[in-house]
Amino acid sequence: MNDLAELKRYVVAHGRAQNLPPAHLARLLGGIEREPSWAGAWVAAGERLEAAGDLLAACGHYNLGRFPFVDGESRREALRRCVAAFDRWRARVPGIEPLELRLPGGRVRAWTTGLDRDARKPLLVVTGGIVSVKEQWAPVLLELAAHGMAGLVTELPGVGENTLRYDREAWTLYPALLDAVRDRADTDDAHLLALSFSGHAALRAAARDPRIRTVLTAGAPVRDFFTDRTWQRQVPKVTVDTLAHLTGTTPDTVFDHLSDWALLPGELAAVDAGIGYVASARDEIIPRGEVRHLRAHARRVRVTTHDDVHGSPNHFAETRLWILLSLMRSRGTWGRERVALAARLALRRLGNRARRG
Repeated sequence: MNDLAELKRYVVAHGRAQNLPPAHLARLLGGIEREPSWAGAWVAAGERLEAAGDLLAACGHYNLGRFPFVDGESRREALRRCVAAFDRWRARVPGIEPLELRLPGGRVRAWTTGLDRDARKPLLVVTGGIVSVKEQWAPVLLELAAHGMAGLVTELPGVGENTLRYDREAWTLYPALLDAVRDRADTDDAHLLALSFSGHAALRAAARDPRIRTVLTAGAPVRDFFTDRTWQRQVPKVTVDTLAHLTGTTPDTVFDHLSDWALLPGELAAVDAGIGYVASARDEIIPRGEVRHLRAHARRVRVTTHDDVHGSPNHFAETRLWILLSLMRSRGTWGRERVALAARLALRRLGNRARRG
């Protein structure tokens, strides 16, 4: 069973990522007194929002109801409602289409935009980490047309509707996705926004697939997370339990299973893609040394660091601007829009520093 205090602590970042008001989150979390009632409380809140016509907020609540992973019927129902509510919402918003792929080992579902056989655009692939589903990140697809890009949002193996097994070969998901849409997107100009643990798989893919021009990530494990036994002993239970669930191991054996997953110096040196990494100075999941390994061995690395915990929940707006600016820089996009973004990022950073005093 999940630790309720940990669930409450770590779900806040995902609520903020979906623009759910902090006061609302606090009230809802305050009413959950037992872990078995977790999914039901979020689903009930989602039902009220869905009845009121706010489908995207309802989707967000259902998503948090299945958090951190589906371990029974109540969370399975929350995931089903999450996907259904998002599907109803996107049907009202032209430009987002579903995609289903049958790959060796399982099925992958995605939300896409801008795929066009007659006008193939550069492609942005978005994946979340081990505890977030594609519906959490898919609204970003609506912004891509303004940047002349096609987009595809999906999940890591084992997460959400992705039925592939999460293993050391999870990186093969990215080449498979590029192959699947190469007739409708310019997959020779592919960029990955791969958050948290999917950043690890994306870096491994970029070392092997030259079509990947950019890897943007936040809080991704690189080496020490997989090899530092002292660090592993303090990794939060929710992370350990989720990794064990996805890999088909147990909390007691999962780190033994992951011991050969570290990205080697030669792999990082083989990454020709530009790397953008958002680090959190007080990250309690990802070791501090991961950025040092990237800088020591990868060729093109840009890092921004927030004084925050894993996922930098207090810096979402700043992270979003930095990632978009990094993508434009990597693609060689210039002009007034990039200048304006840089100015907004500078102002946001000044505001954050002023609030910290």
